[in-house]
Amino acid sequence: MKKLVLILSLAIGFTGLAQNDANAEVLLSEVSEKIKAYKNISLDFKYELNNLSENINQETRGDVVIEGEKYKLNILGITRIYDGNTLYTISPEDEEVTISSENTDEEGTITPSKMLSFYEDGYTFKMDIIQNVRGRKIQYVKLNPIDTNSEIKNILLGIDATTKHIYNLIENGKNGTKTTLTVNSFKTDEPISKTLFTFDESKYSDYFINKID
Repeated sequence: MKKLVLILSLAIGFTGLAQNDANAEVLLSEVSEKIKAYKNISLDFKYELNNLSENINQETRGDVVIEGEKYKLNILGITRIYDGNTLYTISPEDEEVTISSENTDEEGTITPSKMLSFYEDGYTFKMDIIQNVRGRKIQYVKLNPIDTNSEIKNILLGIDATTKHIYNLIENGKNGTKTTLTVNSFKTDEPISKTLFTFDESKYSDYFINKID
């Protein structure tokens, strides 16, 4: 789960521009501007974790709705709701709700509200390969961490050349772990409930409420 939150939390803010590919910089700026113009974004995605040496091969699906800093994420049977101030992690299997303030400044943390903009901070980037995926032209940008102590070797960010939407994200770790997040459905400015990002404690009267802050 921590690894998943790491990937979903990767997000935006250009540094070290002198080392960056100018064409990649322009493309990422277009992606950023388009994403910021949407009132809300709804994603269905596939998450894959692979490490051949450790014989790890995991695949799951999830969905997330993002509005500004707020989000509601469903993955691995767990729901995470962030209302802009407080994070609620709901685990039906454990019948437990964990309540905490979300520290987005924590090292190595990438939040869903930033999953479409993580590349703006802490990375240098350059254009990589172009692939044709079911008739879609996907331009990859390779990102390298500025922090030499990072556990991340590099990240490949796949961008639909037509829509300027992020198609997938491939993180290669120094330990041989490859994590891939692929967007299956990308919807914008959908009508959403006013209470979508509100935690209703009355619905979880039988759960253990764990307040860690």
